[in-house]
Amino acid sequence: MSVDPRESHNPPASQGSRLDPYVDAYAARAQGMVASEVRALFAVASRPEVVSLAGGMPNVSALPLNELSELVSGVVSEQGATALQYGSAQGDPVLREQICDVMGLEGIDAVPDDLIVTVGSQQALDLITRVFVDPGDVVLCEAPTYVTAINTFAAFQSHIEHVAMDDDGVVPEELERRVTELRAQGRTIKFFYTVPNFHNPAGVTLSAERRARVLEICRRFNLLVLEDNPYGLLRYEGEQLRALRADSPDNVIYLGSFSKILSPGFRIGYALAPPAVRAKLVLAAESAMLSHSNFTQLAVGRYLANQPWREQIKDFNEMYRERRDAMLSALDALMPPGVTWTRPQGGFFVWVTLPEGLDSKAMLPRAVQERVAFVPGTGFYAGDDGHRHMRLSFCYPTPEQIREGVRRLVSVIESEIAVRDTFGNASARPSDGGDAPGPDLP
Repeated sequence: MSVDPRESHNPPASQGSRLDPYVDAYAARAQGMVASEVRALFAVASRPEVVSLAGGMPNVSALPLNELSELVSGVVSEQGATALQYGSAQGDPVLREQICDVMGLEGIDAVPDDLIVTVGSQQALDLITRVFVDPGDVVLCEAPTYVTAINTFAAFQSHIEHVAMDDDGVVPEELERRVTELRAQGRTIKFFYTVPNFHNPAGVTLSAERRARVLEICRRFNLLVLEDNPYGLLRYEGEQLRALRADSPDNVIYLGSFSKILSPGFRIGYALAPPAVRAKLVLAAESAMLSHSNFTQLAVGRYLANQPWREQIKDFNEMYRERRDAMLSALDALMPPGVTWTRPQGGFFVWVTLPEGLDSKAMLPRAVQERVAFVPGTGFYAGDDGHRHMRLSFCYPTPEQIREGVRRLVSVIESEIAVRDTFGNASARPSDGGDAPGPDLP
């Protein structure tokens, strides 16, 4: 599957100008900028009567908020002259040393100079794409893949090509086949983007055996790997796996984040890259935002230096494990035959596959009417795929809310199955004029 974001479907200039007077002035790459299905759901999912199984918001209530308050206050009182001043585009050197310790938990042996601190790992995605991708270049992604990565790659006018995955992660034979086909067509592949641990949205983890095979294929084809790993330390069962970067430092760029193991509010992520690439990323960061926030970097540095952060991760894991177990047990007990789902060992997400004839995106307004929200699978593909899939998130609701949300969702799915069996397709449901409007999805 291939999507060319340069092939826009804009209205004629006269029509578009009535809607947006600047439509003819936008750069071509702006045509690839669209609202994600996840962001479009936030307004609906935030209603108090709706059980949201949609957004992957970390549950920051488990943090020691009083200690964090004192820590942040100390940054101002003791380091204010530095914290409130301009900083470096590469990031605070002390924090970069501490990040090396965090990455060491997954087998990575790194030096601080090869790191760049970013505004969350999302900015790292943007900077890397900015540095590597020309219009028309190919970016390989798993199918499905992280929705905002799709938006980032499309915004820089890349072709997004998907590679099949299953319950053990991306299929190495499919990766090799896709690279071979694309190279034979004369296409330029810039990198392979992967979320190997507790995948967003699929919830699966790339097995140890496949990791070695994927790295061997990428080395043989001289293909850069972009390893996005925000969930790697949130493991609820099984053995910790080595990061791809740990076994292939020369052709893997590693992205990490404190959003899941501390708080997204600090907006601290990082990229570990080969030295020449890291230098380019620093230049790109300087042109994008001049320098990072010293304040948030020093706050995170103090947290790592003075708080038992490893124990905090264990606390997070216990809390999220309970929520994951609540979701899986509810799915096991309530879902009708023909519905399947992944069983994540960590992370935030379960990927549900619906029976033939059901469409998760068409189902969403009816689910909202029943006061439950999810993310349709279509948002995680670059093309018109994913209609039989949905992503369910268990990180934020309580176990009781999760069970109730699954109960409401099951009633919607059973209703859709009944309509399908009656009319041949769930989308053929006669309109009764009573459906609640759904979120503004693209």
